[in-house]
Amino acid sequence: MANQETSKSGIEAHLYSFEAPTDHQKQRLQIFLENEYHKKVDIAWKKDTSVKNGFRIELGAYSTGHKWSPEKIYDWSAAGKGRQLKERITQAIKGSTDVIPLIKQTLADFEPVAQAEEVGTVLTVGDGIATVNGLEHAEYGEVVVFAYGIKGMILELRETEVGCIIFGESTEIVEGSIVRRTKKVAGMPVAEDFLGRVVDALGNPVDGKGVIKEVDYYPIENPAPGIVERQPVNEPMETGLLAIDSMFPIGRGQRELIIGDRQTGKTAIALDTILNQKGKETICIYVAIGQKASSVAQLVQTLQCHGALNYTIIINAAASDSATLQYIAPYAGCAMGEYFMSMGKDVLIVYDDLSKHAIAYRTLSLLLERSPGREAYPGDVFYLHSRLLERSAHLSSPLGGGSMTALPIVETQAGDVSAYIPTNIISITDGQIFLESDLFHAGQRPAVNVGLSVSRVGGAAQTKAMKKAAGSIRLDLAQYREMEVFMQFSSDLDDATKRQLKYGQGLMHLLRQEQYHPYRQHEQIILLIVAVGHVFIDIPVDEISRYSHALLTAAKVDLAQLCAKIDCGGQFSDEDRQIILDYARQFIDQMEKAE
Repeated sequence: MANQETSKSGIEAHLYSFEAPTDHQKQRLQIFLENEYHKKVDIAWKKDTSVKNGFRIELGAYSTGHKWSPEKIYDWSAAGKGRQLKERITQAIKGSTDVIPLIKQTLADFEPVAQAEEVGTVLTVGDGIATVNGLEHAEYGEVVVFAYGIKGMILELRETEVGCIIFGESTEIVEGSIVRRTKKVAGMPVAEDFLGRVVDALGNPVDGKGVIKEVDYYPIENPAPGIVERQPVNEPMETGLLAIDSMFPIGRGQRELIIGDRQTGKTAIALDTILNQKGKETICIYVAIGQKASSVAQLVQTLQCHGALNYTIIINAAASDSATLQYIAPYAGCAMGEYFMSMGKDVLIVYDDLSKHAIAYRTLSLLLERSPGREAYPGDVFYLHSRLLERSAHLSSPLGGGSMTALPIVETQAGDVSAYIPTNIISITDGQIFLESDLFHAGQRPAVNVGLSVSRVGGAAQTKAMKKAAGSIRLDLAQYREMEVFMQFSSDLDDATKRQLKYGQGLMHLLRQEQYHPYRQHEQIILLIVAVGHVFIDIPVDEISRYSHALLTAAKVDLAQLCAKIDCGGQFSDEDRQIILDYARQFIDQMEKAE
């Protein structure tokens, strides 16, 4: 009863120190606290042998279970002063290269101040989730510190308590542990030194190549650029894949979804796009969410073998990591991308994949006791991905003109694009590349479904050369697919129909492309001109791949000036088209005669 009366009339404080304070010291502390809170303060001394060279004051109240619950702490111990000094030094040297004079100056000017830390108490903990009370002024997305320096983030705000997700192992955290506010939002360390490295969702290196020196700290949750801050998407982000660049072009600042069943080549398309950025001054970020460690290691090896690792950052939240790290991984990657975009650079970011990201968020939401909705996902799962993908943009010239292009990947079940998460992300993105299982197993790789794939940016993101060369190829392929279905019900076909079918089959074979071999722009233009010009129509479909590779190899030498003109200027004339057609016909005749 005494504790309840005290809490109504004033504030109860516990004073922890190695030795008992004198009456004079206790009186001075009482005057200081009463002036600070304008209430009567009752101080109870508790001996604590761990507090040396100072003292610690906890202000709070006893719960109904007679358990002490501190709400604020004044830490005037050696540990508390050391923490203040560490914060001052970190703030002083942030972004600086010559740190020694700054550290010396900070040490000379340092005077610890009596400041209250708002603290809470862990009520429940388990499965990477902690419920905390006492953090009255905590904010959504704020980082908090648990025992032993373990960090977490506030993801749920309630009337009397907050729900936190814990970064890392939570075995050291127990009920009753103190939780401190940091008054900082969760963020990602950023620097150019991250290029060529593999890091976790918190920015810690996991590739064994040593510590990475950060130059700045970007919040993982950041508002998307407004309309005034953007400019139109009108520059191509070439994938090097003929089937995509010719029919579903991707622009810098666009969000193009790669969607399909498991094992249909989704990651292969993203990986080829990264390889195709070599020498184009584009920063690539690959975010692996819930992937096997062996798959990520193989991807890193592939990038290294093809000389693409030095301009790529891999952020890995593996399947063995907690749902917490899988949840923040894409936001951490996006923060890294925004750092380079703010410097006026072009960024390509791959989220592989957002299906697993949604599952991780669903896990956290159910553990936080949020109401489940459709397919047990929480009601804000749409906002989960929209606030991530909307941050991709092509910034206006006053802001440096940088861009961030997003390639989110979504896995479907049995080709069902009408499921909850696929429909959500389709509505957020600027188009989708749909990969079909039947095409993949038939040997058509990349297995792009021409009918269901679309780019809502379209020709605005193509060079004039590509737009001119592609011509009616998409329409021709759509007609071929319809005629192919009709052909199954009829054996008597006229010559024109047979020729049209043969032309369509040739196009499909021409669009087949080996993995890790992206085409340069002049190679794509030559193949498109030759294909639309019906040059390959009399060649057996099984031989088209061999003939096309031989043609490109020879043209690289014989038409070197024209190839350079297309690569540099992105244009070609009608005379150039005729030169390519004549050269291709002559080359094919020579190959046929040689055989």
